[in-house]
Amino acid sequence: MGKRCFAMAFAVIMLIIGLLASPTLATIRRSMLTNGLGLTPPMGWNSWNHFGCDIEEKMIRETADAIVSTGLSKLGYEYVNLDDCWAEISRDEKGYLMPKNSTFPSGIKALADYVHSKGLKLGIYSDAGYFTCSKRMPGSLGHEEQDAKTFAEWGIDYLKYDNCHNDGSKPTVRYPVMTRALRKAGRPIFFSLCEWGDLHPAEWGYHVGNSWRTTNDIRDTWDSMISRADQNEIYASYARPGGWNDPDMLEIGNGGMTKDEYIVHFSLWAISKAPLLLGCDIRNMTKDTVEIITNKEVIAVNQDSYGVQAKKVRSQGDEETWAAPLSGDRIAVILLNKGPVRTSVTAHWDDLGLHPSTLVEARDLWEHKTLKTQFMSNITATLSSHACKFYVLKPVA
Repeated sequence: MGKRCFAMAFAVIMLIIGLLASPTLATIRRSMLTNGLGLTPPMGWNSWNHFGCDIEEKMIRETADAIVSTGLSKLGYEYVNLDDCWAEISRDEKGYLMPKNSTFPSGIKALADYVHSKGLKLGIYSDAGYFTCSKRMPGSLGHEEQDAKTFAEWGIDYLKYDNCHNDGSKPTVRYPVMTRALRKAGRPIFFSLCEWGDLHPAEWGYHVGNSWRTTNDIRDTWDSMISRADQNEIYASYARPGGWNDPDMLEIGNGGMTKDEYIVHFSLWAISKAPLLLGCDIRNMTKDTVEIITNKEVIAVNQDSYGVQAKKVRSQGDEETWAAPLSGDRIAVILLNKGPVRTSVTAHWDDLGLHPSTLVEARDLWEHKTLKTQFMSNITATLSSHACKFYVLKPVA
């Protein structure tokens, strides 16, 4: 067998596993949205993790400015997403959502125009219930077509759709109503199902939205972050261009984890083809935060055209190997030490779909260098507690 066969074997195996894992062939059919969006995981920023309900238009405009001035926009970060609490508690007399006058006095359309003038896209938040999760603004249940049309007229590009304060019906009943409304609204809008993994949305989300939450909300801690990655990995076979598993937004830069832990966070989200939605204050980032979120090589794995989400191909206690095939006959591999002490972790070729005799070149994505040694059979790294190595492997013989 040639090197192409070795490198492609892993991709073929993953595809077969994905088809077998799907409950029906409907999982691989076209999305109901047919909006052409999400061919790679979305990248951008969301207000919730850092600001919660404390959002206002000046801060959103400054964030858009900062995404451009820091160079983040050139790396692919394009969405500027409002989360909960942007609207008044009550609709107007005709049933329309009203931007909160005290915090968004210029209105959402003016904000969208400003964000668009920066070459970015504006996202907004609603809920498949009577109220949003904060209970400070109305949800869209019963107003789906009206709200979808409003969002389109405002120039919205992304809708995060939560699951609070609903009528008790299944998400599989409520979410497709908004899908159909968005399809009729006259503007392509990325549809993010924030259903918290409640009714296994990976199994039906592909023909309803462009991404779907597979977990409860993340917190800025190691245990929370790792558990979200683990829960999300279970559904790897369901992700593909146009529809992505979502283990929630990034916490990098919010201060609850170490630099090594944030590197693990960004690495796992990237190899898992998760949405890369920053959750810190973009206007006030540390050097370490900027270094992590601007790693072009790691971002390139996330945005790779194959769109295959990584699986854990080996797990022995606190030592794990995650892997995913990439375009160009390459394989992305993370060696992860989840434990409290320094240890060595090994990736074995037979776990990666490679013949043990395959000679492999390894690119270290955090050191930004191709290792001088070429490897056969396996690659090993000694890792500190809560640390990882991220390689792209390419067979050379």
